Amino acid sequence: MTRKVSYLNVKQLKFKVMSLRNKVTLIGRTGKDVETVNFENGILAKVSLATSDHYTNAKGEKVEDTQWHNLVAFGKTAEIMQKYVEKGNEIAVEGKIVYRNYDDKDGQKRYITEIRVDELVMVGNR
Repeated sequence: MTRKVSYLNVKQLKFKVMSLRNKVTLIGRTGKDVETVNFENGILAKVSLATSDHYTNAKGEKVEDTQWHNLVAFGKTAEIMQKYVEKGNEIAVEGKIVYRNYDDKDGQKRYITEIRVDELVMVGNR
């Protein structure tokens, strides 16, 4: 059996590795309508996305495991999300994981994990 091996020069390898850092691709259904906030310098869009895995457990039962993700988008991507995405739509997104925190009104520190969306594709509708 012959294996095809491709060799990258250092510049190509560096670009390839950099493009893979903190990259997330998700396909799922939106859990609510898109919320938007308008700022002087642009728009912010937020929506939740459910992704599901299916597997059979040790007892032979089919199990569905759903994870919820908070999506945020800015600029043109946010405008597209606001115009076309509704609750229940199946979408594919590509972006990166962002962690942030803030103090709530009671002074408690809150932590949020979000997916900052760079690309959006409408996969299907309900």
